[in-house]
Amino acid sequence: MRMLVVDDNPAFRRVLRFFLADLAQVHECEDGSEALASYEEHRPDWVLMDLSMPGMSGLAALRQILAVHPEARVAILTQTDSPALRAAATQAGARHYFLKDDLTHLQSLFASPSLSR
Repeated sequence: MRMLVVDDNPAFRRVLRFFLADLAQVHECEDGSEALASYEEHRPDWVLMDLSMPGMSGLAALRQILAVHPEARVAILTQTDSPALRAAATQAGARHYFLKDDLTHLQSLFASPSLSR
């Protein structure tokens, strides 16, 4: 499985790369403005997108990716547990919404054979 991690925090991207190493080949970019080009280059099975990034937000990048690639599977991975942001992410097309403080749900979800492709 291939994953694209879009997050402005390089330390968190390293943690995710390590955490998902047994499940996926992980590609990274550091902000929403790079997300579409990186998606096109790597064609990931999943995108893990932060919401709060300088420049283009995760929601804007999510909309941009899905406008060009409606089949893209994007999961939000954020520190913000807000009903309004969850609703906005769902409306924009996010498949899942995870909090960064508990990655165990993330690993078990992507380990599921039905989600690997």
